[in-house]
Order: sequence, then structure tokens, then C-alpha cells
Amino acid sequence: MGVNMALAFHQLSDQHIHDELCSRLKAARLEINITQAELAERAGISLITVKRAESAKGNITLMTLIALLRALGRLDQLDNFLPLPALSPLQLKAVGGQRRQRASASREVNEPASGWKWGDERE
Repeated sequence: MGVNMALAFHQLSDQHIHDELCSRLKAARLEINITQAELAERAGISLITVKRAESAKGNITLMTLIALLRALGRLDQLDNFLPLPALSPLQLKAVGGQRRQRASASREVNEPASGWKWGDERE
């Protein structure tokens, strides 16, 4: 995989995306020329965890991913991964200067059945 993956992620299965991310972790380590053991030590995780992460065997936790990104000097990539939604100054003022903390459920609109009328309506 590799080149132009950003455009194709939506076409891939979850497993293929997982495998690609694991491959990219390995490529990032090789780019800075450190061993798996050095990465494990820098990240504060076991060597076997690094090996599993790079070989896409099993799943790593979000905390492990953060530790690996920090050790690789790639923590800033999280901003590209999941950027904060932009709010206009008017939107920010409307919510009292704070960002949303939770979503609200959509509301169901009850439409009156056809033929129903208020008591004071005339035909």
C-alpha cells in the first residue's frame, strides 16, 4: 500500500486500514533509524508489543499507539488524524464560549393524521 492512501481509506476494510497503520509505524521507526528494542524502551512498552504492532498481529490499545507516536516524535500527527471542528466566533458565542460536550438526540416531529382538524377550524 503506501502512496495516496489518504484518498483510499474509505474504500478499505477495517483490517486493511489496521494493517496499513501498522506498516506505517514500522516505516516511521526505520525512518529515524532505531531498533524495535530502542522504540520499546523510548515508549515504555515491551519489545513484544512493538513487534506485534509492526507486524499487525493482534490489536494495540490507544494508549500504546500514543506512546509509540510520542517515542517516534510523531505525536503532532494526531492533530491531522482527528482535528478539532472549527467553530465560527458567532457559533462559539452562541454556546457560551464552550465546545459541545455531548450530542443531542434528533427529535421526532409528530405530524397530525390526515383529516384531523382543530375544533375551531371550518371546512
